[in-house]
Amino acid sequence: MIATTLALLIMQVGPNPATGAVPGVPDELRNRPARETGVIEDRSAAPGPSQLPRCLSLAANEPEEALDFANAWRTMVESDLEMAQSAHCLGLALVSLERFDEAREIFEVASAEAPEGLPAYRARLAAMAGNAALASGKPATADPLFAHAVALAQPAADAALTASLHIDHARALVALDRNDDAAGALGSAREADPRNARAWLLSATLSRRLERLGEAQQQIEQAAQLDPRDPATGLEAGIIAALAGREADARRSFESVLDVAPQSAEAERARGYLEQLGQ
Repeated sequence: MIATTLALLIMQVGPNPATGAVPGVPDELRNRPARETGVIEDRSAAPGPSQLPRCLSLAANEPEEALDFANAWRTMVESDLEMAQSAHCLGLALVSLERFDEAREIFEVASAEAPEGLPAYRARLAAMAGNAALASGKPATADPLFAHAVALAQPAADAALTASLHIDHARALVALDRNDDAAGALGSAREADPRNARAWLLSATLSRRLERLGEAQQQIEQAAQLDPRDPATGLEAGIIAALAGREADARRSFESVLDVAPQSAEAERARGYLEQLGQ
């Protein structure tokens, strides 16, 4: 029975480090309300009053109007920061219109225009260029953009930012089938921010896909310690356990997903895996 179960689980690879990369718009490029670690809204990285909030609202809701607004703004800016912010907004409007290649180019411009004294903002803009490249199905273009973003972020000494940039880089590397390099990028993310649960989860997923089940088990245990109620972590833990032949552990992990997030997509998959284990 366990051999059949493993065969089915291998066919269903589970959470993928490249999820959200190609196709579709990466999460980092979606306009949404400000969040503590957001790429789009970062008051510490882009301080001071400006037209950016209004322009970002237009980019999310009226992208064609945002293009006109941002272009007009660029003719009237009074600082390098505003120049970068106007390009930032222009790029997001292009993303909303799914003009990803143009968005990538303008995000690169924005990163270059941002003041050197704002390394976190420069790095985030470079990463947005990388995500636009991923959205257009060009991971080879995204690869050096993310590497550049990592380098730009170094003076900021921001552990969370550095970890997130390494994770983005890993997504591009997975899309290029450079899995060992992606594992190295995820290792750098864990080193930068050991408490980043997503870095540990994606590391476990990639290790499992590379059939390094011992490493995968250690990594998923760390992810579970950091975020014990994450359904994606519970699902991945169950898959790793099943592939290792630990059917009882796999069942417990899948059942935990149903307990913490019964309506989630992860719960739907966990139910399918539980049915396989019961056959």
